[in-house]
Amino acid sequence: MGSHSLFGPLVTPMIRSWLQAFRPALLVLFVLAIAAPAMAQTDLSGWWARQSQNDNGYANEPVDLIGIPVSADGRAKALSYNIASLSATERQCQMYPPWYITYGPFPLQIIAEQDPITQKLVAYRIVGWGDRGEQMVWMDGRPHPSPNAPHTHGGFSTGTWEGTSLKVVTTHFKMGDMKRHRAFSSDRATMTWTLTRHDDIITVTGILEDPVYLAEPFVLTEIFQSSSATNGFPLTPCEPIEELPMLHENPALVPHYLPGKNPFMNEMTQKKGIPLEAVLGGPETIYPEYRKKLKDTYKAPEKCVDSCGGPPAPRGGGPGPAGRGAAPPAGRGAPPPAAGRGAPSPQ
Repeated sequence: MGSHSLFGPLVTPMIRSWLQAFRPALLVLFVLAIAAPAMAQTDLSGWWARQSQNDNGYANEPVDLIGIPVSADGRAKALSYNIASLSATERQCQMYPPWYITYGPFPLQIIAEQDPITQKLVAYRIVGWGDRGEQMVWMDGRPHPSPNAPHTHGGFSTGTWEGTSLKVVTTHFKMGDMKRHRAFSSDRATMTWTLTRHDDIITVTGILEDPVYLAEPFVLTEIFQSSSATNGFPLTPCEPIEELPMLHENPALVPHYLPGKNPFMNEMTQKKGIPLEAVLGGPETIYPEYRKKLKDTYKAPEKCVDSCGGPPAPRGGGPGPAGRGAAPPAGRGAPPPAAGRGAPSPQ
């Protein structure tokens, strides 16, 4: 009689007895393992190209707050803004705040920063781009600093996993553009944003809350796609220079508009027929139902005279290339042939 023939009858009852005794504990451990959230579900590192942008390059009107839930103070701040203030030496190196990740044209470069010994993820570094500051999203559980701590262009960010999505809370960033040169967030704002990866796509949803310049949270969503062909435009040293003679002659001058004196307040109404109350934004303008209110007051312009899809007209006049308002070339948007659709083709 061999050892194998004895092993089965002796061990099998022991295994069955052990499983019956510990079955409840094993079941509990199995359920907890399924229910426990993973600490690092998704790798977000890499280059991510923007698939669209909210800050449309054809939105040229200096006063355009449509769809932004600005408060009365936020509206007053926007209407007092004069873009010439960027030529002041103390403002030339001003950067875009973290919110511009969702609004601006920049792609994303995300780098995982790991502990050199344990290889544990310490932070995600979102590389600065042009004139948007670098951000560190700390993943090691450190708390946010005191409200009185220094503010930077990139702010202070912490991240936590919620399933497969990374939730980031950003505070301590300086006042900056909510919408390029049109609406602004204060240094008391908080940005909560979520990065969710689906294969080669990252969806970024941002919620901006500002007790100073917003009456309600401002919500935007942007989509990025993994790309190996994204051109880098890294941060470079900024050196202020004298740009405007009036600022050289009067260094204390701060270009601005007094209340009710902004000369561009009616441009959207004149060019696009959009009522002024909509142009000036506010919580009501962010909801789809607002279109019903405008149905009886909106009058479409007879023809497009600006931002019609062509390149900008050359300065100083002259024929030049077709500019805004010029007749489109043959192709998309061009008028049909004189014979009209359905006419017999020439023989």
